[in-house]
Amino acid sequence: MEYELLKIIWWVLIGVLLIGFAVTDGFDMGVGALLKVIGKTDSERRVMMNTIGPHWDGNQVWFITAAGAIFAAWPVVYAVAFSGFYWALLLVLFAMFFRPVGFEYRSKVQDPRWRNAWDWGLTVGGAVPALVFGVAFGNLLLGVPFTLDEFMRSTYTGSFWALLNPFALLCGVISLLMLAMHGGTYLQMRTAGPVHERARRISVLLAVVVAVAFAIGGFWVSQLDGYVIKAASNLGGVTTPLQKSVELQAAGWLENYGRYPWMLIAPLLAFVGLALTALLSMANRGALAFISSSFAVAGIICTAGFSLFPFLMPSSTDPSHSLTMWDVTSSQLTLHIMFWVAMIFVPIILSYTAWGYYKMWGRLTTDFIEDNQYSTY
Repeated sequence: MEYELLKIIWWVLIGVLLIGFAVTDGFDMGVGALLKVIGKTDSERRVMMNTIGPHWDGNQVWFITAAGAIFAAWPVVYAVAFSGFYWALLLVLFAMFFRPVGFEYRSKVQDPRWRNAWDWGLTVGGAVPALVFGVAFGNLLLGVPFTLDEFMRSTYTGSFWALLNPFALLCGVISLLMLAMHGGTYLQMRTAGPVHERARRISVLLAVVVAVAFAIGGFWVSQLDGYVIKAASNLGGVTTPLQKSVELQAAGWLENYGRYPWMLIAPLLAFVGLALTALLSMANRGALAFISSSFAVAGIICTAGFSLFPFLMPSSTDPSHSLTMWDVTSSQLTLHIMFWVAMIFVPIILSYTAWGYYKMWGRLTTDFIEDNQYSTY
């Protein structure tokens, strides 16, 4: 298989893994973020926890797999990102620590103070990663302050607090509300009674707010200077990030949509998906609302990816040191082996994941929880 084609294939596959993570682990992070908003009583919060409890750790595999794929396919991106975003990633990991411990121990003690503390922990564990992931994408569009030396060693010249700029925070809010909306649609399918009704109403509200925020974000991106490759070496061969010339250009992030008009499908899918999520939630069609929400999530992520293409991590310090999918990939042999491994194991993973959802499916109510006080969650 040609090296250039393998580079494109792995850009697509890693994008699929990130979308898979957002759609699956995204809804359980969204449920966690809504735990104190929708759940008004201990039993209602236990209903919410039991909808995601059997699945959240399996969904987490998408995140681990995506990180592993980035390490194997784009080792330079992995190195630069995990160095430059070190404190942000630690924040995500520490927030995520609340999830396994919270699910395991929250309902082991009857004390309301104990349970309330873990409810807040699970809320943080759902909301903080969703917010930080969006902030990270926002900073990619602004450019990350790093440089490379002749040995491909990176030097990060920014700070953690610089990441919390207005545009990145808007992207973080979009990410958080998007996943909360997605979690709301999931609760519509899996619950009944007051939790179901609150989830339905909040899904409508969040779909509208996300659509407005996404439109504002799109307008903001159109006003940003984007990164454009002006000269590069052989894209289909072995190259490094230092072998190209990159310049900032007004509205540069919109250039791909003129060059590849089919990419406009992504923002269109996002807006249509959000509109349908609101309408289907109002019509009490939970399953269809979840599907439309999934398409909206995919559309928003694809919009960011298509805008950045072929950049993976632009450098604001020296644009010519920006990392692209053409110049940070592993060897042709590595990508070829990884491709066939993915073709064999991903369908297996999808099969047993679907089986797990099938066996654990059903609507949960507060009556069920109160009749099973010693259930796991």
